[in-house]
Amino acid sequence: MSDRAVKVLHYVILAIIAIAFVLPLVWLLIASLDSNANQSLKWPTEWTFSNYVDVMTNSKNLKGFGIGLIIAGVQSLVVVLVSGLAAYPLSRYNLSYKKGLMYAILFMTALPMIAVIVPVYKMFLNIGLLDSIPGVILYLSASGLPYGIWLMKNFMDAIPVELEEAAWVDGATTMQSIRKVVAPLMFPGICVVFIYTFSGSWGNFFIPYILISSAEKQPAAVLLYQFFGQHGSISYGPLAAFSVIYALPSILLYILSQNYMSKGFTMSGAAKG
Repeated sequence: MSDRAVKVLHYVILAIIAIAFVLPLVWLLIASLDSNANQSLKWPTEWTFSNYVDVMTNSKNLKGFGIGLIIAGVQSLVVVLVSGLAAYPLSRYNLSYKKGLMYAILFMTALPMIAVIVPVYKMFLNIGLLDSIPGVILYLSASGLPYGIWLMKNFMDAIPVELEEAAWVDGATTMQSIRKVVAPLMFPGICVVFIYTFSGSWGNFFIPYILISSAEKQPAAVLLYQFFGQHGSISYGPLAAFSVIYALPSILLYILSQNYMSKGFTMSGAAKG
């Protein structure tokens, strides 16, 4: 087979993969504007925004979106703050147990959070955190810390320690150097950790579904169930509209942070200035 044929074959395979990913998104957008949507991809006979109106005028949906934003936002802030402070000594200090600890953190990043849900469920039941939003935030924050620490440590390694030493000479404390030197320079990395944590929490279904039993406390991820009726009936139009709205926070957060993330780490000569 010639090089040209191999190249064409590669493009064909990539095009098929792209279509497989794009078609569900196209169906989602079209079905959300179709008054008679079903599981097949078809051009609507009548375009309508009634599906979006029905979703956004439902107080239960609005409350679910609010609860989901609170859970994802608070968890992301906790993970960014705690993982940043935990990553600092791992990045800056020569600890005798650093290698073993980093391997342990790496192992925990691969551990599915659902794998320990049974003992966590029993523990939360005993301490009164079951069926509570703070309990869900606590569990999601703890499960997101290993990957957050790993990422933060790698981002922090890219910052020259000489910049902190200059701040220390000027009388800055360690916390002041972290807040005024390290944090601003690794802001793109902080955005990455925040977005990754937010997206994982915002899209998490199983943990809130298991730990929250009250209907009025369920976040938007669990409310997707409301569109699946008995005997296999599904409200495809409202489901598609709900899914489009549900995807907006992660998309908007990513777009807004691009200005910072695209800057990257251009500090190779910072210590020489």
